[in-house]
Amino acid sequence: MDFVCSDCPRRCSALRGDEKAGGVCASPALPRVARAAPHFGEEPCLSGSRGAGAIFFTGCNLRCVYCQNREISRGVQAGKSVDAAALRDIMLRLRDEGVHCIDLVTPTHYVRTVRRALDGLSLGIPVVWNSSGYESVETLRTLEGLVQVYMPDYKYSDSALAARCSGAKDYPETAAAAIREMFRQTGPYRLDENGLLVSGVLIRHLILPGEIENSMGAIDFVAESFPRGSVLFSLMSQYTPMPGLEKYPTLQRRVEAQENEHLIRYMHACGISDGYWQELSSATAEEIPAFDGTGVAP
Repeated sequence: MDFVCSDCPRRCSALRGDEKAGGVCASPALPRVARAAPHFGEEPCLSGSRGAGAIFFTGCNLRCVYCQNREISRGVQAGKSVDAAALRDIMLRLRDEGVHCIDLVTPTHYVRTVRRALDGLSLGIPVVWNSSGYESVETLRTLEGLVQVYMPDYKYSDSALAARCSGAKDYPETAAAAIREMFRQTGPYRLDENGLLVSGVLIRHLILPGEIENSMGAIDFVAESFPRGSVLFSLMSQYTPMPGLEKYPTLQRRVEAQENEHLIRYMHACGISDGYWQELSSATAEEIPAFDGTGVAP
């Protein structure tokens, strides 16, 4: 059934249907899934020893110029269509394979079908909402009780940088409001006896080369917005330059050691100690999985 979409902060009022793509996300209403399989590239509290059950959706409402998953984030025809029943079956199969959580990767623009798939479903493992952070608070409220772990990015504290790289000048305040709503729903994070995340918020921030002030602002947001020790924070230095960045000179290189070290020190100085930071050796494309339809029924 066709509908006029205003589910994300773009509020572009695009007409979308089961197979009719539209909007900034360039996606139909029915989710398209590019891969559904155990994934070991998430933080240890999610990947554990058996992996996160990652379901990679195609399309995205943010469309960052440096996106490492552009093969599916901008590939309208990528992936296979699934309805709510099929998506539920994928989750149950992954659960039965022994994954530690169901990791919904970039699900925002498919929220209606995801919500139907989760409604009344008892998995026995956490559902993780793994997103860009560019979310509508009103839409997030419809997920209350269905999602146990929120893992948003907080990409930008600098609105000019957000406009330049993601076409979303309002990102800083929009994502901040969304993450506060996520925290309202879950409360302080909880780990089980094995160190696996049971519930809560894990905020990620990708360091962009040459944009130290932006990263410091992101760290400030986390330190100032949540009680110490109540959220997890992941400072990532894995930025890898992608093709087509000729107009963005600083984005054509990797994060330098001094940038990474400065931000790690700043994070600690701000009192953030619950979470993760990366070595520069993480800056490779090897962690990007094959988006070949693995785990999705034909």
